[in-house]
Amino acid sequence: MGIWDKLGQEFIDIIEWLDPSRDTIVWRYPRYDNEIKNGAKLVVRESQVAVFINEGEIADVFDPGTHTLSTANLPILGKLKGWKYGFESPFKAEVYFVNTRRFVDLKWGTKNPIMLRDQEFGPVRLRAFGTYAFRVDAPGSFLKEIVGTDGEFTTDEITDQLRNIIVSRFADATGESKIPVLDMAANYNELGDVLLGAIQGDMTQYGLELTKLLVENISLPEAVEKVLDERTSMGVIGDLSRFTQFKTAEAMGDAANNPGMAGGGMAMGMGFAMANQMAGAVNPGQGAGAASPPPLPGSSAASFYVAQNGAQTGPFDMDHLTRLATERALLAETLVWREGMPEWKPASQVPELIPILAKVPPPLPPQ
Repeated sequence: MGIWDKLGQEFIDIIEWLDPSRDTIVWRYPRYDNEIKNGAKLVVRESQVAVFINEGEIADVFDPGTHTLSTANLPILGKLKGWKYGFESPFKAEVYFVNTRRFVDLKWGTKNPIMLRDQEFGPVRLRAFGTYAFRVDAPGSFLKEIVGTDGEFTTDEITDQLRNIIVSRFADATGESKIPVLDMAANYNELGDVLLGAIQGDMTQYGLELTKLLVENISLPEAVEKVLDERTSMGVIGDLSRFTQFKTAEAMGDAANNPGMAGGGMAMGMGFAMANQMAGAVNPGQGAGAASPPPLPGSSAASFYVAQNGAQTGPFDMDHLTRLATERALLAETLVWREGMPEWKPASQVPELIPILAKVPPPLPPQ
């Protein structure tokens, strides 16, 4: 064996890629003038494929394993170059290593709120975010559609586009699902599965496969969340009247422990007043200023205004009018009026008052 044969064996190429990063999807093997020696070793590791490019066209694709580059395992490239009887000299080709592992924990989220119509709240604005994972499913399509001639293609160069696709499909999926806003938290998994199916068609065009998509949070505007918190608090309180009584009792206990009698009495009085107001607000008809029910038909609850000394007094119910008649402050000629009467009339002309006037004895004769 001559010296040149020994040197030739020592300089047989080994083409491989050891990925030191966690975000590189495609890496082009650097070759001076793109020359690869005959008999070079191609090492393709698990989660990789090697794609040979000849004059801008995809020639051969190698799966994981160790390959000796010769006419036997370069059928397409050999056909393109016209190697009928084998080759001994170096040949030119670009080698792209494509990472086929899953790229996980990638973030997606809405830059601006999404407007939706909710069954309970009406038009609402939602924000959402989560994570997703993808892998290269068709290396040839990915190189042609996305990478081009980029010598080192990373996830940062495609995540913006993927995020825009996810957000767009999320708006469609949530609008068509008709899931109420308050029930979305219980349907995150279902939404993720729906989105996964809706987005897969877009990913296939790029030679990618979306392997996982998670919805981690869906939030409402701050003002709407504040109202929801108040409604939740009301639900936790339950019976508001009992809650008011409980808080009033606490206030009275705090006032009793106050060493200042005046301060304690004032606090207790304020507690009673607050309790009365709140009870009146919750149960109308039980407060201090509650309106009384209307009188029953035919009852003696009718009220009259009485003219006394040129002034209007009243209104007085029938019992009070009886006392006035007994005291001779209500006479037959005394003018009276009640609601529904067109004008003031003497008491003797009002049918309701005639029985009262008849019960009153006449004045004693002079002695």
